[in-house]
Amino acid sequence: MTAERSARERILDAAMNRIANDGIDAVRIARIAMDARVSTALVHYHFATREALLAEALEYSFETAGEVREETSADPVTRLRAMIDQCLPLPGELERDWVLWVELWLRAVRHPELRPTAAKLYARMNVWFRTAIEEGGFGDVDAAAIADRTLALIDGFGVRALLGDPEMPLERARTEVWHALAGDLGLRDQASSGYVH
Repeated sequence: MTAERSARERILDAAMNRIANDGIDAVRIARIAMDARVSTALVHYHFATREALLAEALEYSFETAGEVREETSADPVTRLRAMIDQCLPLPGELERDWVLWVELWLRAVRHPELRPTAAKLYARMNVWFRTAIEEGGFGDVDAAAIADRTLALIDGFGVRALLGDPEMPLERARTEVWHALAGDLGLRDQASSGYVH
C-alpha cells in the first residue's frame, strides 16, 4: 500500500475498520472522517447513505484482497487450498472482512438496494473459483456448480468459526471445505486425507 493514498481510499479503510469494530448502525461519519483525516463534508460527498458506504467498503475490501488472490500456484491443488484459506475468517484483515460480509448479509435483508452488491460480489467469487477449477485440469466437472457449493460451505463453516463455535475451529472449517471440494473434483485420495497447509 502506497504512502500517498487518496482521500477516498483513506475513508474506505477507516469505514471498514469502524464497521467491523462497531457495526454499521453505530458508525458515525464524524468518527470515520477523523480516522481518515478528512472533513465530514468529504465523507458525505462520497457516500450519501450508510448503505452506500457499506456497499463501497465491501467492494473495496474485495478489490484489495484481490491483490493477494492474484498469486497463483502452478500446482492446482495448492492453489485451491490457498483460495479456501483466503476466504475463511483467519485472524487479522480476513476476520475484519468477514465481519463486513456479515454486516452486508444483515443489511441486505432489510435494504434491498444492497442485494445487487451482494450478488455481484458472489458472482466475482464464483468466477475466481470456477477459473481455478477450469484451469486445474480436473476433468469434465461442472466448475460453476462446484464453485457455488464451495462458497456455500465456506459461508456456513466460516460463520461458525467466526463466532468461535468450539465445534468448528478454523482448522476444521478449512478441512471440511477442502474434503467436499476434493470430492467434487474426483480427488478421492486427497478428500479423505487431512488438510496440510
